[in-house]
Amino acid sequence: MSARTNQPLFILTEDTQRTQGRNAQESNIRAGKAVANAVRTTLGPRGMDKMLVDASGTVVVTNDGATILGEMDIEHPAAEMIVEVAETQEEAVGDGTTTAAVLAGELLVRAEDLLDGDVHPTVVVEGYDEAAGIALATIDDLILDADLDDDLLARVAESSMTGKGTGDVEADALSERVVAAVRHATDADGRIDRESVHIVPRTGASSGATRLVEGVVVDKDPVVDAMPRSVSDATVAVVDVKLDVRTGAVDTEYSITSVEQLDAAIAAEESELRGYATTLADAGVDVVFCTKSIDDRVANHLAREGILAFANVTGSDARAVARAVGARRLGSLTDFDADDLGHADAVDIERYGTDDLVVVEGGAAATAATLLVRGSTEHVVDELERAVTDAVDGVVAAAESGGVVPGAGATEIAVADAVRSAAAGVEGRKQLAVEAFAEAAEALPRTLAENAGMDPIDALVDLRARHEREGRAGVVAGGRTGTVADPVEHGIVDPAAVKREAVGSATEAATMILRIDDVIAAN
Repeated sequence: MSARTNQPLFILTEDTQRTQGRNAQESNIRAGKAVANAVRTTLGPRGMDKMLVDASGTVVVTNDGATILGEMDIEHPAAEMIVEVAETQEEAVGDGTTTAAVLAGELLVRAEDLLDGDVHPTVVVEGYDEAAGIALATIDDLILDADLDDDLLARVAESSMTGKGTGDVEADALSERVVAAVRHATDADGRIDRESVHIVPRTGASSGATRLVEGVVVDKDPVVDAMPRSVSDATVAVVDVKLDVRTGAVDTEYSITSVEQLDAAIAAEESELRGYATTLADAGVDVVFCTKSIDDRVANHLAREGILAFANVTGSDARAVARAVGARRLGSLTDFDADDLGHADAVDIERYGTDDLVVVEGGAAATAATLLVRGSTEHVVDELERAVTDAVDGVVAAAESGGVVPGAGATEIAVADAVRSAAAGVEGRKQLAVEAFAEAAEALPRTLAENAGMDPIDALVDLRARHEREGRAGVVAGGRTGTVADPVEHGIVDPAAVKREAVGSATEAATMILRIDDVIAAN
């Protein structure tokens, strides 16, 4: 017989670190809260900026939540989940990343209080899920009964950009250009081709110099300076083949024994190179965008034919040009017809500082649009690019995904009120979790008020009272501090899709973190 032993059984290596139970939950909640707090002060039109410096010394100045969280070097797995919330929000609707991250953090804060009161994590998760359903239904009820005309969409764009370095005057002008760009990329059936709206940043001027190009802009120089810098009513070819001497797949040596043979070889090579230019000229081509190299001799022949050519164009630029002008990309110059070529009203080379930009306007497809964003410095223009990108995505979300809701925290106040009212009908401890969700939702307008210089407690009381009295109340920036007013009257609206996605992704992340009670980490 063998005696039983009470020796412990080790199934993990000695290097493995394990955190269990309440300690694991506390660690994950603290990590999630820390990430949310990192972007909290950037929320709203009076939000502050963050300066991020990486190991190489590169500096990024921004108050864009997705950029901040993306640039941060985060190791904690629970904190990474909050970063994923922002990434999901950015990919789905393009805006509202800070809102989603702050809401997720607040849900964790309220859950921590419940856990301290011996409420089981599963009960909290069930309460949060039920409250999220109420919140989504409330958002749908808040959608404004108004036509999504250009003016309303411009207010969406302006709300998205305000506080991101655009200034009030510039934001108003930029918002109109953003809406015009999105309208230009909308087909007859109302479908928006987001990929046809391009954003190109350039320093050297104020943001007020930002312009809308009904076409595409490519950062390229002509192959030779002798080529024309402006072509009107242009026939455009997009070529995916080298304009160079053809070479065989197998290395071959030729024995030349006389001057006549050498002259003949040179003449044949020259004839081949001249043939590229002749073929394009005979087809009526005025402008060539080539994704491969162009031999200098071919370039000179093209210049003599009056053809403007660009070599080594990136694949993305070639696709953009081809879609804008209605051209097919040519894999050979020996077999194509007029239908394979595109048309543009004008192709101009414009100088911006020390760079040349190719501006292709009035393409045959007539759906491409480019916002040429200007800024005085690299940091300014980078932030403006992020702001305009968010504005474009916001307008697309509003136009495609069903309407707009009041901004400035008014939607969150209404959601909190609806969830808190519904909590009275929830039985058991789950009611506490539903009420906690309402408090988390109210943290967003409270943060807006705090960032605007208002007393957050007084502001929250005023918001609740005005919402109860008039049905709509938000934190409107004005004067030295903000004020409580009807955001719709001040033109502050947000896409309903942004609010829905923020509630959904923040709830999912928070509940996932709360369900973790064991963290096993290998060194």
